[in-house]
Amino acid sequence: MSTGPGLESLVDQTISVITNDGRNIVGVLKGFDQATNIILDESHERVYSTKEGVQQLVLGLYIIRGDNISIVGELDEELDSNLDLTKLRAHPLKPVIH
Repeated sequence: MSTGPGLESLVDQTISVITNDGRNIVGVLKGFDQATNIILDESHERVYSTKEGVQQLVLGLYIIRGDNISIVGELDEELDSNLDLTKLRAHPLKPVIH
């Protein structure tokens, strides 16, 4: 099994993870293993709603099992810091169906 191609270059970078159950978790990638379990620091979950702005739930140091990860992506911190999440409205993501 691959050790997650490209994840090495994202260590100590801020990333966004979409999980199979539709959660969006943002944090600093601190490590990962051969099963693509990942460790995030300074993490928070972004909860989207069509009625109010994005809620950010503080998680801190957080581990996500590799079998629960759908997408991992690098976050552009400058662009992200310019977003006003209190005004952003969106439908929550639906769970991934395999």
